[in-house]
Amino acid sequence: MGQNDKAARRQKIKLRSKTRGQGTAASPRLCVFRSVSQIYAQLVDDVNGATLLAVSSMAKENKELKGTKTEVSHTIGKQIGEKALAQGITKVIFDRNGFRYHGRVKALAEGAREAGLVF
Repeated sequence: MGQNDKAARRQKIKLRSKTRGQGTAASPRLCVFRSVSQIYAQLVDDVNGATLLAVSSMAKENKELKGTKTEVSHTIGKQIGEKALAQGITKVIFDRNGFRYHGRVKALAEGAREAGLVF
């Protein structure tokens, strides 16, 4: 499978998942992006077109996180869950953004669930 095949597959999955559910202020979309070395998560209100909050492994407070990329992803999931609960958000729609649900994406989701988010 070439690089273009992977990109095309991910793009098709992204488009398909966007039609399934939009985030609202009461139940925003937890969108995950995974690069080679970093992971990003944000809560998006699609109705108003606004990002409610975002957490990444590139943020200043997360620069000193140690461990494997999967462990860091789990920590990022816990952080976004705690920040969401502080804003009164308990239910989200999980958007894996075309990435397979395993490894770092799964670790982030499990961390968010441990923090108290429901999806």
